Amino acid sequence: MFCIKTFQCYKTVRLNVLYSWYNNKKNCGEQYMNKIMIIEDDKLICNELSKLLENNDYETIVLKDFKNALNEILKASPDLILLDINIPFINGKTLLQNLRKKSNIPVIMVTSINSETDEALSISYGADDYITKPYNPNILLLRIGAVLKRIKSNYNKNANELIYRELKFDYQKGIIKKDDMEIELTKNEMIIFYYLLNHQNKIVTREELMTTLWDNKEYVNENALTVNISRLRNKLKEIGYEDVIDTRKGIGYILL
Repeated sequence: MFCIKTFQCYKTVRLNVLYSWYNNKKNCGEQYMNKIMIIEDDKLICNELSKLLENNDYETIVLKDFKNALNEILKASPDLILLDINIPFINGKTLLQNLRKKSNIPVIMVTSINSETDEALSISYGADDYITKPYNPNILLLRIGAVLKRIKSNYNKNANELIYRELKFDYQKGIIKKDDMEIELTKNEMIIFYYLLNHQNKIVTREELMTTLWDNKEYVNENALTVNISRLRNKLKEIGYEDVIDTRKGIGYILL
């Protein structure tokens, strides 16, 4: 059984892993509209939610392909997800668990199930908040605003530190930490990892990495890039992260 302390502690941990996700978003000027993905199979509710959000200066995306929900989420890269528990093909909590293996996009569970157990489970699986139907639209908007504000606030406090899974990457010092372990990256390895992390789950071409290195006055050739990728992989392997940089033959690399 889950207690209040259990999922409150989990909330605190979840805040820490959101910093890198926030940093990976596009540069947000005053005209930037936060993009919210609605994952709900009731079309009427989807339409109502879309109108509510759009009338309050949010951009909305409604998931239509529930069979490929995870891929659709990663492709859309929303700022926040409203996720119903009971959706076709996959349970919402299972989808949330799968998402957390790939991304730290904030999630608010929206469900008709009013149960402390379900709320605790949702939080433990990685949800950032939980609201039951029927809900007050103003309360929902406040919850959305609070989650987005909390992420931004915590990001600003840790602007020099990025998070990848359970790793902390201080890109100013070129150091990756996990618990009491610490590895030091060379300048080239640091630039490569930083670029891959900011394009996580997307293929990065060798040309992109070469250009980035050259822009930082690191004049490497094709062979040197291969060597640096290999060394970076070995260092990540030392702290338990083997095979996280996948080679896409003839294209480039992807940080999983």
